[in-house]
Amino acid sequence: MAVLVTGGAGYIGSHMVLELLDAGEKVVVLDNLSTGFRWAVPDGATLIVGDFGDMALVDRIIGEHEIEAIVHFAAKIVVPESVADPLTYYENNTSKARNLIASAVARGVKRFIFSSTAAVYGEPRANPVSEVEPQDPVSPYGRSKLMVEWVLQDVSRAHDLQHVVLRYFNVAGGDPKGRAGQSTPNATHLIKVAVQSALGMRQGMEVFGVDYPTPDGSCLRDYIQVSDLARAHMDALRYLRAGGDSMVCNCGYGKGYSVLDVIKVVKDVSGVDFPVKISGRRPGDPAAIVAGNARIQEKLGWRPQHDDLRQIVRQALDWERRLHNRG
Repeated sequence: MAVLVTGGAGYIGSHMVLELLDAGEKVVVLDNLSTGFRWAVPDGATLIVGDFGDMALVDRIIGEHEIEAIVHFAAKIVVPESVADPLTYYENNTSKARNLIASAVARGVKRFIFSSTAAVYGEPRANPVSEVEPQDPVSPYGRSKLMVEWVLQDVSRAHDLQHVVLRYFNVAGGDPKGRAGQSTPNATHLIKVAVQSALGMRQGMEVFGVDYPTPDGSCLRDYIQVSDLARAHMDALRYLRAGGDSMVCNCGYGKGYSVLDVIKVVKDVSGVDFPVKISGRRPGDPAAIVAGNARIQEKLGWRPQHDDLRQIVRQALDWERRLHNRG
């Protein structure tokens, strides 16, 4: 039996593959390598290059590799891009995910873990935000993910497919052993952009809006270290294997840092005072969103191990240097 990881050559997916292999699991990665990297798939995992929406391919993989659980990461994730090109997001994130779920049902896979997002909450009424708060996404990206949550809810009622939905907050950092990190050259993650600016790979960076109703006017976010997030998926897999019911959990630390806070930490840790340009707001950005994480700790037994922004920034800096040295 094996676990299928879609998007396992990407940032978060590759960390999940490491977590699974470290636990002695058999792992199959399905990735079209549009934003992932062949070299990011660790030795010991089987890489199949292809599209997770290709039902014939997925059916074959499930049968040939005896897939007993699917961990679904593959998606488009850039909020402003989703606003400009919503149809691509609904096709890739929603329609193709529907195909993947249909293949799981048809082939008898009983466990499904879905990579969702805090963007499903939109502008939360209060922070930290809990899983029972209304979902009112303000971007096509958030809506495309919420639709998949709905599909999973309905399918789990009609078929023997139990699922855990993990709503990520802002993912950052890298594997503490230096085996993986955020490798996409033009990634839009704040810490990635700030670290590249500190290392001279960008000519400074922009801050999109300093007129939000937050302490310093910039957006406030909850930053979760990527290996902590991968462990949350392992905890979810153990929970489902033990007969747990379908559920939704937030993945975050329950505290927020503003964009300007993060930039200050990157400057302090790197020792570089790179230029920062203040620009106007971007469509689809809520002012503040912080995770209520009581449920994931209670139901999955998840406990953070890397809840330290300076440590996360150091990991990001170290990984960016490794990428640069790869040439």
